[in-house]
Amino acid sequence: MTSFKKVLGLAVVLGVMPVSVFAENRIDSQRPDAPELAAYGPYPLGVRTLDLMHKDQINVLALDPAGAEPDVLPRYDRNLTVEVWYPAAEGSSGSTTLTAYLRDGKTEVALEGRARRDAAPARGSYPLVLVSHGYPGNRFLLSPLAENLASKGYVVASIDHKDSTYRDKAAFGSTLVNRSLDQVFVLNEIDRLSTEKGSFLNGLVDTSRTGLIGYSMGGYGAVITAGGGVTQAAVDLSWGAPFGTLGIHRAGSESHKALIDTRIKTAIAFAPWGRTYDFWEVDGLKGIQIPMLFVAGSEDDVSGYEGGIRTIWEEAGAVDRALLTFEHANHNAGAPMPAPREAYRFDEELGFNVSEHYTDAVWDNVRMNNISQHFASAWMDLYLKEDADKASYLELVPISNDGVWEQSEDGSYGEGHSYWKGFPNRTAKGLRFEWLKAGE
Repeated sequence: MTSFKKVLGLAVVLGVMPVSVFAENRIDSQRPDAPELAAYGPYPLGVRTLDLMHKDQINVLALDPAGAEPDVLPRYDRNLTVEVWYPAAEGSSGSTTLTAYLRDGKTEVALEGRARRDAAPARGSYPLVLVSHGYPGNRFLLSPLAENLASKGYVVASIDHKDSTYRDKAAFGSTLVNRSLDQVFVLNEIDRLSTEKGSFLNGLVDTSRTGLIGYSMGGYGAVITAGGGVTQAAVDLSWGAPFGTLGIHRAGSESHKALIDTRIKTAIAFAPWGRTYDFWEVDGLKGIQIPMLFVAGSEDDVSGYEGGIRTIWEEAGAVDRALLTFEHANHNAGAPMPAPREAYRFDEELGFNVSEHYTDAVWDNVRMNNISQHFASAWMDLYLKEDADKASYLELVPISNDGVWEQSEDGSYGEGHSYWKGFPNRTAKGLRFEWLKAGE
């Protein structure tokens, strides 16, 4: 039998490499069992990079927690790189390759999607979706969801949060303070560019219909931005933000009230961090003012499930909210892109296999991404486009395994049919989707 090495050697001689050896790192993969709304939409896609500067912010990194509190807090300018996916004009050309760093902060890899670099934008005005990564992360971590939503008529802006990326990860206090401030700043900048002559965003984006998606610390930020002010205990933590700088997000404070933006109509929080460390209590979470979808793995050992994500969902009692649970999944449920092929190696400095940052021990990444694309599409269409037809994709028996498939030969469904809408037969497994209404 010819060995693999001989086959590989022959391929090199012939100038042809087997796909299985050098497969592309695709962010647009769709499994055959993907639910209906995971499919890409009708719009051609473009992608561009914005470099923004959030000036005169508190420089949390310049504060020494063990030192004396300064009379005046140091300030700095925060440079934020933002990747923007958007509906593009028909016939657009350009590269479909994205370049991103891995979790090690050193290895640069190529990602392949469908969006064309610097493509001319389509005509029309589209709702905005902001995307906020974890700690650490980068603007490409949720790229399968970002690109997919853009294909359905959204402008999607994914933020590189300074001091929190793979390349510049720094003290946690900066992330605690700046995450929500970055989210609202980018909203304001895109709003400005939407009317600026010469900007590709001019006339393309309607910021009055904005959604927010955050993962882990991005989910933490989304909860605060949505109105969930933090506790005094969180402000006072010795390992948190020094000298009370997190107080700007304290529940009931004037600074937190000023942060809340009525342009943001809804949010999706994947694995939001903080409740298990008492960053919120029920009164603060009742400050959430927009409908929210929470997404979690039932075995999340970073944000916690029962005492963490599920508790946030339960305590956000002023609004309608839903919780999608991936049974037996851990912290990476539904959000990260598939691990690039270059990530499958042990890193001595990190102390773990780089791929673990992206993968789950039970669930396949593409499967989770497809499910997230399905539910995010239904959720954003319902709340940003007021597409009432999408509500039926969210009105489900709570435990997917309990759904009954009852279909006649003519294709009609029987009275006993309760299978999750949009899921092919035998595919809605291992999931829960639960609602709580305002006041519950």
